[in-house]
Amino acid sequence: MPSSGLLVFLLVLHGNLKFSLTLGVSEKLWNYNYTRYHPMDEISSWMDSVEEQNPKLVTSLVYGQTFEKRDIKLLKFGLPDPGGLEKKAVWVDCGIHAREWIAPAFCQWFVKEILQSYNESDVRLTKFLQKIDLYVTPVLNVDGYMFSWTNQSTRLWRKSRSLPPQGCGCHGVDLNRNFNANWGTVGVSTDCCSNTYCGVSPASEPEAKAVTDFVGTRVDQFLCYLTIHSSGQLILLPYGHPQITAPNYDELVSVGKAAASEMKKLYGMEYRVGTSPQILYANSGSSRDWARLLGIPFSYTFELRDKGEFGHLLPEDQIKPACEEAYVGVTSILSYVYDKNFPNDKLPTAAATACVHATGLIVMTTLATLLVTLGFV
Repeated sequence: MPSSGLLVFLLVLHGNLKFSLTLGVSEKLWNYNYTRYHPMDEISSWMDSVEEQNPKLVTSLVYGQTFEKRDIKLLKFGLPDPGGLEKKAVWVDCGIHAREWIAPAFCQWFVKEILQSYNESDVRLTKFLQKIDLYVTPVLNVDGYMFSWTNQSTRLWRKSRSLPPQGCGCHGVDLNRNFNANWGTVGVSTDCCSNTYCGVSPASEPEAKAVTDFVGTRVDQFLCYLTIHSSGQLILLPYGHPQITAPNYDELVSVGKAAASEMKKLYGMEYRVGTSPQILYANSGSSRDWARLLGIPFSYTFELRDKGEFGHLLPEDQIKPACEEAYVGVTSILSYVYDKNFPNDKLPTAAATACVHATGLIVMTTLATLLVTLGFV
């Protein structure tokens, strides 16, 4: 092997070159186009590939079915705790509103970043996943999402696809008004033709019930609940009801503003932080509020790009920057959550991690030079 070839080989082993085949990551995953919107069948196939190609890191789980009997599936990312301790968890879901295509695009981007960091032996991610499992649902409202792909007339469909109640002719429920959190009190409609129709009772919809059952039976494990939406460039915290305040409100604001600050550094995009009544509108029955009422300390809704120019029809050329800034915001929150819960085993700083990689690169380069000098290549 020529010396230059050896050096490249060692660099790849060190994780400084992102050659997916050498790193053991399926070429199919990296050839997947993360900068375009995908229909549900392509997302489902991609999820299968993620699990198949990363068996030590990823498992999948069907935790419910939609009204039209389609599987609701998540990807779980986790590594064994070195001490064999019980792990904590973080929830991330996308696509609860069908027309918000940038949300499932983000969940796919988020997964890509996790896989890439893991295969580059990222010390921060490894430590995180040894203590905390990540549960990611790329598309929660599968029926509605698929319906939004039917044609241009259905593109802006928001709700689920359940049958209307007797005496009404409109399908679907706003799933983000159907959770048992001050259900039916403010910011909802009892008209089944409304986009904010809250359903006949809390968790009446199978999609909301699936989340309620899965997370609700594991509430002691969950430290953080993130639900991704669009648009408006907002980071919303509990509660949607104007007369109720989260017990850790000040901390939620502080952590949210820190995330927004990190997001702005990338492309200068402003993300406002606050409760829904403060910066958007009052509402009830949201999954975010339900999670906080359940006892999950950190619960946020991310409203991704933009501020009205395109709305839910965000062009594909904005997927990359929108997802990059959202990823920075999400990881800012997750880093805080980790450090707060594991104060004696905090994540290394990004600078320290970079130093480790740089040191490793120097060692590998020196080793390559030594082997050449000694005539082994």
